[in-house]
Amino acid sequence: MTRNPAIASLLAQLDEAFDRRSWHGTNLRGSLRGMTAAVASRRPAPARHNAWEIAVHAAYWKYAAWRRLTGEKRGTFGREGSNWFASPVPATEAAWRKDVALLVSYHRQLREAVARLADVDLDRRAAGGRETVGRLVRGIAAHDLYHAGQIQLLKRLLR
Repeated sequence: MTRNPAIASLLAQLDEAFDRRSWHGTNLRGSLRGMTAAVASRRPAPARHNAWEIAVHAAYWKYAAWRRLTGEKRGTFGREGSNWFASPVPATEAAWRKDVALLVSYHRQLREAVARLADVDLDRRAAGGRETVGRLVRGIAAHDLYHAGQIQLLKRLLR
């Protein structure tokens, strides 16, 4: 656990947006909990994203943020492509579990990178981006919550 209050606050924001209890309700991981591959792959309308695609999209941006924090060059994301990834057809439980595990893995990797930051890092520009490191990390937490809300809405619409 970090003793730095600014970093601790960022970690709490990341955790509450992703998989820790918070006042606002369901976080991203919680929105996916118990979801089957069949449900995750259902679309609200043709050419609209489904929960599966949103989950992998969130994983991708965690990966991209990690790269910007660490200065790592583009490498291999767990799926080919960038930003939005089509859910597989047919949708299998094994493929769904693999993509949820990808999301969890990139969250942990990003979290570890944030835990290694110092106060002075928060105001520097993140590699390959226009934002500061602090704003990038806050943005990823907000991104998780935005997509958690989308997934919760999709679940209601597709009942």
